[in-house]
Amino acid sequence: MRLALLLIIIGLVIFGPQLWTRRVFAQYNNPRPDYPGTGGELARHLLDRFDMNHIKVEMTELGDHYDAESRAVRLTPDKFSGKSLTALTVAAHEVGHAIQDHTGYQPLTERARLVRIAQGAEKLGAWVMMGIPIATTLAKTPTAGMLVMLAGMATMGISTLVHFFTLPVEWDASFRRALPVLQQGNYLSAEDMRGARRILTAAALTYLAASLGSLLNLWRWIGFLRR
Repeated sequence: MRLALLLIIIGLVIFGPQLWTRRVFAQYNNPRPDYPGTGGELARHLLDRFDMNHIKVEMTELGDHYDAESRAVRLTPDKFSGKSLTALTVAAHEVGHAIQDHTGYQPLTERARLVRIAQGAEKLGAWVMMGIPIATTLAKTPTAGMLVMLAGMATMGISTLVHFFTLPVEWDASFRRALPVLQQGNYLSAEDMRGARRILTAAALTYLAASLGSLLNLWRWIGFLRR
């Protein structure tokens, strides 16, 4: 009974924020003819306003994000071409990342470095795991199994660090960059500002859930190694 309750709590912590975020995004995704522009147009306007004309605004199918290497704000079609509160808020959030990059916000740089390390660790781990059957046959020792666990631990550990670096970076882009810009520029009404805050809070909770999920996976690996 306790195990079932624990699993339910873990499920709510990890998957609950994702479901709530989808609901909040959908709630504010209705077209608003009273808005003068789309999410893509707002992004372009804000970038120009802050003297970041060199940064592109592009449409993508790979999720809303800011690409620091290509210097591009990328929005999914519903955000790029949409005139909804969700579209405008998400566009402002991604511009917030561009502002971070433009002003030399160090945590953004550190996160990008960790992501590259994590990608390298994942590739290394995959190569190690593919070589395990050969190593097991040749060595005839449990060393191969230990290599698998070490590769998994390395990947999980770096992924956990990435997630924990991501949360404050996302929070800064949302609540220290995007919201003040929207409020000070009078781009949204007071009621819409409350909705924008809900959207950004919901999105932040998904990053928190991802951090907790990554930490849980790491804890499971550590528990397995201690047996």
